[in-house]
Amino acid sequence: MSGTVDAGGLAIGSVRLDVWLWAARMFKTRSLAKQAIEAGRVEVNGDACGKPAKALRAGDRLAVRREHERYEIEVLVLSEQRGPASVAQALYRESDASRQAREVERERRRIERAGFQAPASKPDKRARRLIRALGDIDAL
Repeated sequence: MSGTVDAGGLAIGSVRLDVWLWAARMFKTRSLAKQAIEAGRVEVNGDACGKPAKALRAGDRLAVRREHERYEIEVLVLSEQRGPASVAQALYRESDASRQAREVERERRRIERAGFQAPASKPDKRARRLIRALGDIDAL
């Protein structure tokens, strides 16, 4: 994929930020992309962007925070249409530093929860009563 084209094959110069984030599959819906932009979790070329309608152009650099992950990406191709994941990944290039930082953070979170083991099944009637009784002790 090279250049900037829309769904009809016409050349486009810019795309709304929330539409591009949705098309690049950074967010599941446009409204989630809009909420992230308005909350300041998306930066365009190093500046916080508070408007979902900001014009995004090829070559722009984005920093996107999503839950525990931070993506630093460069926009390669503009698109207004959401497609398969393989097409969406061709719309941007993630920096190596960003990819490594995400892997380190993912490993750190995995180690933190290594000691926790979820129960094999949900508690039975007797166990639920004991859990409620323990909860009542804490209330005193």
